[in-house]
Amino acid sequence: MEKPLRNSKLMPENFREFFHIFLKIGLLSFGGPAAQISMMHRILVDETKWLKEQQFLNALSFCMFLPGPEAMQLATYAGWRLKGVIGGLIAGLLFVLPGAFVMLALAIIYSYYGNLSLMNTLFLGIKAAVLIIVIEALMRVSNKALTSKASWVLAAAAFIGIFFLKLPYPLIVLLAAAYGFFFLAKQSDDLSEINQKPVAHYQTLVTIAAGLFIWALPFIILSMTTSNSILSDIGTFFSKLAIVTFGGAYAVLAYMGQDVVSQYGWLSPGQMMDGLGLAETTPGPLILVTEFVGFLAGFKEGGLWLGVSGALMALWVTFVPCFLWIFAGAPYIEWISAQPRLSGALSAITAAVVGVILNLSIWFGLHVFFAKVTATTYGPVTLWQPDLPSLNWQVVALSCLCGLLLLKFHWGITRVLIISAAAAFGLSFIS
Repeated sequence: MEKPLRNSKLMPENFREFFHIFLKIGLLSFGGPAAQISMMHRILVDETKWLKEQQFLNALSFCMFLPGPEAMQLATYAGWRLKGVIGGLIAGLLFVLPGAFVMLALAIIYSYYGNLSLMNTLFLGIKAAVLIIVIEALMRVSNKALTSKASWVLAAAAFIGIFFLKLPYPLIVLLAAAYGFFFLAKQSDDLSEINQKPVAHYQTLVTIAAGLFIWALPFIILSMTTSNSILSDIGTFFSKLAIVTFGGAYAVLAYMGQDVVSQYGWLSPGQMMDGLGLAETTPGPLILVTEFVGFLAGFKEGGLWLGVSGALMALWVTFVPCFLWIFAGAPYIEWISAQPRLSGALSAITAAVVGVILNLSIWFGLHVFFAKVTATTYGPVTLWQPDLPSLNWQVVALSCLCGLLLLKFHWGITRVLIISAAAAFGLSFIS
């Protein structure tokens, strides 16, 4: 396995410090990819300074190009870069497992009781804080990434393409990369201090072979131990999904929802939307909705333990590929950034990513502030129209409070999240 390229001045002192920081990232990873990327930028670049700005942006551009949850893959890359393969595994698992445990608990409660009103109230306060975190980090990232007229144009075009025209996210990334490759060739001075080591390609092949074997391991075990087809169906379906999830959970929601409801009959349309709502309000990547689907599919077939098995199968085949993509591709990121044309492609993707994050931020904000938001199509143009009477004044008040604490007084993220959740609980008694 290739060793990560390191800058010893920026290394965490020990694994305890490393573990603590990435556990903090995992526990605070609310609000979807825009919020999670923003939070990681604040912690890894601004606070600990373990990653340089350009390293973070190059890795983000690379992860946005991959299938799967980009924020989880970015955390895995950061862990790999700091502490090697073990660090990547720890960082990636800490990003996923807190949310996975919460999602499993909520799925069990949902299956038996269907009532999560208290949890939804607390998470509403968290959403209000997350919205401000996103805005703060979007400003920081845009200041670093948008350094030329071309980068501003790319960001604006990406935003228009995905927000108003609903262009496929992979197409936006490919177009940006092509433009950067041909017109923005440059040498990145920010990475000039990094020792560019050659990559042993045979080690990459070994990494891919090992990753594919681990990915297939549950199917091998199932073929030898049980004839129950539901777990194999769940594994096969979400394995396919893991390959096409470009752009994160939103990009595949329609595809996944249609199949699990219409083709397999695992969930009802209402249950599918409830699952997405839970994924949006719990820590971890939004694609954890696959765990919810896997649990309900198994629970419907054979009760609690088959439901837990279905959730574990969905998690395994969803996230093992993410580690595979990163461990196979991470050693090439610094090499790519050192090539003028490829560096231009990465910088163009980074600019486009700013537009994509802005799109997710506005989408997130609309759905936090308003209980009802509809998409209206005018030819090729789609407009998101909030229902003004559905404005939640409590969330607006909470967001203002969080904005004051984060932007003016610069309080820590954990403290603000706790205060906002507590305030939301208090405001729930005021109708």
